[in-house]
Amino acid sequence: MTKREEQTILLTGVNGQVGFELARSLQGLGKVVALDRSVLDLADLDQVRRVVREVKPGLIVNPAAHTAVDKAETDVEAAMRLNAEAPGVLAEEAKRLGAALVHYSTDYVFDGTKDGAYVESDAVNPQNVYGKSKLAGEQAIAAAGCAHLIFRTSWVYGTRGKNFLLTMLRLGADRDELSVVADQFGAPTWSNTIAAVSANVLAQAPAVGEGDWWQEHSGIYHLTASGATSWHGFAEAIFEFSDLPKKPVVKPIPAASYPTPAARPANSRVSNDKLASTFGVRAPDWREALRLCMAVS
Repeated sequence: MTKREEQTILLTGVNGQVGFELARSLQGLGKVVALDRSVLDLADLDQVRRVVREVKPGLIVNPAAHTAVDKAETDVEAAMRLNAEAPGVLAEEAKRLGAALVHYSTDYVFDGTKDGAYVESDAVNPQNVYGKSKLAGEQAIAAAGCAHLIFRTSWVYGTRGKNFLLTMLRLGADRDELSVVADQFGAPTWSNTIAAVSANVLAQAPAVGEGDWWQEHSGIYHLTASGATSWHGFAEAIFEFSDLPKKPVVKPIPAASYPTPAARPANSRVSNDKLASTFGVRAPDWREALRLCMAVS
């Protein structure tokens, strides 16, 4: 039995969209200790240090975050605590233990002005507090110097929590017409896809200290569904695959007609080529993933 198979995996945010899926996909890669906020509250940095030191994981997987993008504009301290300071503490504790950290970030670290898909080396320029807090988390992890993988994802949805898919299904059941932004583009990404790809990558990774794998592979990778669409296109696909008896008309509108507290990038498209070339894995097309998600929900 290898050290990796013996290792303990500390998973945060197990009740969240991605955390719930990771709790299942990580089985077989080690002993998974999956904790929710009642046991591991990332807002309590002292508790974070204490729990990590008690569990002594060989791998920390951190999908927990402050994900309320608009609320973050007025709740700056909470967003920075959960998205920047807590990941930094996890990274420091991972470094201290000789463990590795897997963390999830966002396309919102970019300003959306690029013509084409963003690559990992493109300049960052977040336009809202959420994006700034997630970028600060990336930087804190890098500064701590632990073995790490940071996966930037986008437009996450699933059958749990609060997300665009569930909002559209709820509104579509009650309304004949919906107006949805059609000039912002990205890749809707199923939480199950994120967890499955993460597990695929981690299945290739030895425990920290077994060879140079982590030293060679630590860094940032984009992890989204393949392809891209607009929020309007996403909504149309949701209703296409839904079993609603009467489906609403989805009217395209510009983002300017639907102002939000937090600015969103017009272009959230990212390239997954680095992930594919490094680990030999590429996520499925966003439409196929959405179809499967709605079929199994």
